[in-house]
Amino acid sequence: MKCVTDAWDLYEDELRAFLYKQTKDLSLADDLLQDVFVKALSENSKFCTLDNSRAWLYRVTKNRLIDYHRTHKPHDEVPDNLAEDKLKSEPVVKLSKCLPSALNNLSDEDKEVIQLCDLDGMNQADYAKFKNLSTAGAKSRIQRARKRLKEELNIACKIVFDEQGKVCCFDPSCK
Repeated sequence: MKCVTDAWDLYEDELRAFLYKQTKDLSLADDLLQDVFVKALSENSKFCTLDNSRAWLYRVTKNRLIDYHRTHKPHDEVPDNLAEDKLKSEPVVKLSKCLPSALNNLSDEDKEVIQLCDLDGMNQADYAKFKNLSTAGAKSRIQRARKRLKEELNIACKIVFDEQGKVCCFDPSCK
């Protein structure tokens, strides 16, 4: 459960601000946020295996907000911008434009593991069976490939990080 509380400590304020922006009601935002926290807790150890807990929390938050609007307002009163995910406007998501060129600079083995596990959604246990590897060996291979992809993205796109270590900007030409 520590992984849930650690992620919650990191993203709670950000999620609350997102919900408040959508609802303009702090107590409603807090109620919805509590539902998201309960959902995260109910995932138990599965939550700890998520590759991107922030994205998962945003997805659950957005879905909870949509459910609320469906049950409490007529369809025509649901905000038009609700379907727009906050993450789409962030630099790290825009960085996905550089992904194809960075992937092309990786070895075939690295490209394959990134494609299968990160882009196509194959879980690590299935990848291990597919490649006749131990689960630990598959996890190591995936982590090494992700590290090399990160290095390629840094080189190709000249990524700049802010003081919190988050992507703030990059060169979209991605050579």
